[in-house]
Amino acid sequence: MSSTPTPRHLPPPSGTTAHHGTGARRWVAVAATVTMLGALSATAGPSAVAAPGTAKPPAGPADTALPPSVTVFDPTMPVATIQAALDKAAATQVDNEMGSERYAFLFKPGTYGTDAQPLQVKVGYYTEIAGLGASPTDVRINGKIEVYNRCLGDGGTSNCIALNNFWRTLSNLSIRVNAAGQDGCRASADFWAVSQAVSMRRLDVSGANLSLMDYCTAGPQYASGGFIADSRLPQVINGSQQQWLTRNSEIAGWSNAVWNATFSGVVGAPTEAGFPDPAYTTLDRTPVSREKPFLFVDDQGRYAVRVPSAQRDSRGISWGSGTTPGRTIALRDFFIARPGTSEREINSQLARGKHLLLTPGVYDVDRTIEVKRADTVVLGLGHATLTSARGAVPVEVKDVPGVVIAGVTVDAGPVQSPALMRIGSERHDHGDHGDRPKAGRPAASNPTTLSDVYFRVGGPHVGRTKVALEINSDDVLVDHTWVWRADHGTEGFTRGVNGDTDRWRTNTAANGVVVNGDDVTTTGFFVEHFQEHNVVWNGERGTTVFFQNELPYDPPTQADWMNGRTPGWSAYKVSDRVKQHRLFAGGAYVFNQNNPSIHTENGFEVPRTPGVTLHHVLTVNLGAGTLDHVVNGVGAAVDTTRVGTPEYVVDYPAK
Repeated sequence: MSSTPTPRHLPPPSGTTAHHGTGARRWVAVAATVTMLGALSATAGPSAVAAPGTAKPPAGPADTALPPSVTVFDPTMPVATIQAALDKAAATQVDNEMGSERYAFLFKPGTYGTDAQPLQVKVGYYTEIAGLGASPTDVRINGKIEVYNRCLGDGGTSNCIALNNFWRTLSNLSIRVNAAGQDGCRASADFWAVSQAVSMRRLDVSGANLSLMDYCTAGPQYASGGFIADSRLPQVINGSQQQWLTRNSEIAGWSNAVWNATFSGVVGAPTEAGFPDPAYTTLDRTPVSREKPFLFVDDQGRYAVRVPSAQRDSRGISWGSGTTPGRTIALRDFFIARPGTSEREINSQLARGKHLLLTPGVYDVDRTIEVKRADTVVLGLGHATLTSARGAVPVEVKDVPGVVIAGVTVDAGPVQSPALMRIGSERHDHGDHGDRPKAGRPAASNPTTLSDVYFRVGGPHVGRTKVALEINSDDVLVDHTWVWRADHGTEGFTRGVNGDTDRWRTNTAANGVVVNGDDVTTTGFFVEHFQEHNVVWNGERGTTVFFQNELPYDPPTQADWMNGRTPGWSAYKVSDRVKQHRLFAGGAYVFNQNNPSIHTENGFEVPRTPGVTLHHVLTVNLGAGTLDHVVNGVGAAVDTTRVGTPEYVVDYPAK
């Protein structure tokens, strides 16, 4: 396959649904430089400083210059200068899906754009746009920040979709939508037409609708599911997004559910009454949450990182009535790494008590980065990417509480790794802990947390691993992850007689996520295309709020896709010995592109016990193959006679 991939799904039957990828994921379509290098002041004061906006960190003489991939804007800069820098990056990144360039654009507190000259930003691959305020209202964009459909056919003029719009970040700022100079359709909304590995956090949007589909660009206009957290939003046009999670936010309204739109701790969320018509899943409160750390600068120009505290049974935005609860760490307490920094140096700095800031770029990791100290923060900017070299496990976290890893992508390399990230000891004790109380366990109130941490096997290069993410510790929170064995890319995707047969043998990974720890929570859990069970959950008292999966497209034969005597492997497997587990809003999709005769027995497999419950789960056929049941033999088959029509199980066991 060329470096410009084909769309992730084939065109749908006229007038019905559409899909995502090199062949499948269908949705109901609803119409409706100047490069300024930032110098971050590393204060010489104590490591923990007061909350932003109150007591200030003490000043210090040292500055730490970030590389050219980080651009810091100041509100005194001309709008035209800022616009030119952003336009240049967008032009470079709009089609750079498998490239190695990474960018972070950071805005100091102030207002950008005017009524007559709004700042109108387009966001491409591997690009982070973030405010540097203590509150989202400290950075005000008068204009738009948008993602449009990507046109993949006829030299970029047809087959316009959002299905491959991955890997971009928008956070910690306000947008007053100003469409001056745009046509009438573009003036109707701020467009954020995206799919996986794309997060919106800590936003305050006003002045027009927010649309999660790009209905102004010609083409199918399909999109593939995403994530919003800690944001205050206007009316949201959900459009063609087949599944979406909005967590701990405020919304003025929501237009459409498609297969399932999920809300957890959201003020203004629609009710789930009548599911699946409409297909809303609504939790009044989020069981466990922690907002993502963010870099900010005070009015003295001093930089620090705010690390929000974990919350239980939370609802609404964290910043509505003041500073987000948490702790502030001076930037002087971070070791600032860039591509080429050795793992030996990183580990040495971590061992000395430093936190870790990964600046944008691709890091080849042939020796494990080891996080051994409780409460360590590892923060990536601009989709910093760690690529396994020589079969290394790029990141390991010991059995300590409070570690936070955020904004990092981890890639498999051509030599098989045992894992791409391991949380907790490989030999962790997973015996039956019974109904032990959470009181007295420090990690219960301070969980190790992964926020916007993404994993990839294949795509830009051959990738091999046994498992992508292995969680052995108890009390871990995973808040938005995309764990992807690539279904398209630039290497290892040569089409054989039966389709992408080479990929099945070349880009290999048995499982996406294996959870061995107890009391693990996931919110925004996207796991796709692995060669055995995509998720294996062995720990007790696990909770998942929102799960999206596509089974692999590429098994060459049914014999290649057998779990013993059972046809196929499930998307989500809870171990037979588990006594308590909860899943809210899960979807598993089938598209056996290589061999449409292949069957998969179940989308979900769980123990038949009252303590294990599934709420609002579904399966969908995307055009090839058959998924025989939703869960444990319950639910009708989805085959090519009902392409794009979900089979739902409202509750398992049935109430």
